[in-house]
Amino acid sequence: MSQTLTSPDGTPISRFSFGTMQFGKAASERDSAEMYAACRAAGINHFDTAYAYASGKSEEILGALIKQERASLLIATKVGYTGGAGTANLAAQFDISRKRLQMDHVDILYLHRFDPDTPLEETLNFFAQQKSLNNISYIGLSNFAAWQVVKAAWAAEKHGARIDVFQPMYNLVKRQAEVEILPMCADLGILAATYSPLGGGLLTGKYKQGQGEGRLTSDPYYTARYNVDWMHAAAAQLPDIAEEYQTHPATLAAAWAARHPAGPSPILSARTLKQLQPSLDALSFQMDDTLYQRLTALTPTPPPATDRLDEA
Repeated sequence: MSQTLTSPDGTPISRFSFGTMQFGKAASERDSAEMYAACRAAGINHFDTAYAYASGKSEEILGALIKQERASLLIATKVGYTGGAGTANLAAQFDISRKRLQMDHVDILYLHRFDPDTPLEETLNFFAQQKSLNNISYIGLSNFAAWQVVKAAWAAEKHGARIDVFQPMYNLVKRQAEVEILPMCADLGILAATYSPLGGGLLTGKYKQGQGEGRLTSDPYYTARYNVDWMHAAAAQLPDIAEEYQTHPATLAAAWAARHPAGPSPILSARTLKQLQPSLDALSFQMDDTLYQRLTALTPTPPPATDRLDEA
């Protein structure tokens, strides 16, 4: 089981979080404010941003929104997506992020991605120093392989620190995290703050029968990621199942992502409140074992990892 992360005033982290990647990009300041308010009303107190999001606008918008209730929130940002994971680059980006967020202390600081050119010992020394200076409460990693997380955990331990949170992709059609990453998180007590629970919009039902517009049609990266026939076939069945339960496909997808035994914390996101609402409905949706297994059966279960070589 992962430890329970808490805000500055001791409020436990919410089961779901909200990712602000669209703030200042596809989401206007007004839309951003409406989504923030809806998240708070739904009980979400964990908000995720990054130095690289929207050229800094995401952090600036979030920083302005959280002022009045900062102490009860867990705010996360990420550094090192560009420029590498060396001390100087991480320190410079973190300083800028804190100015944008209008705060000295950030609850969770992530290394945004693995840097093969910088020793993890140097990187984790920087994170441990930030924690000792009370500039951060928790250390996070994003977009690492399982072996890289374990190696980083060893490096952190040498500096009297630990990896508290990890961000992997996880949704109904991208289940590779079940093989090693989610079991690793459960074993090491790391919270898995999983992203993309709606599969880039594929699991919302809007692309059924080739209809709908969004990242899967406008972004070549997302098109390639989800351009697999069985993924679209599985997604096409969600609207019918959702109709049986008088809910939305996105509600099912988000609730399914949170239902894994490792207890992941899905990061919800959207461009508008209307688009976000079905995901927020997942917070109160009761998914029983029968429905969970039915949805799980829509997609191939990844083969389990083995701890030894198969004998010839």
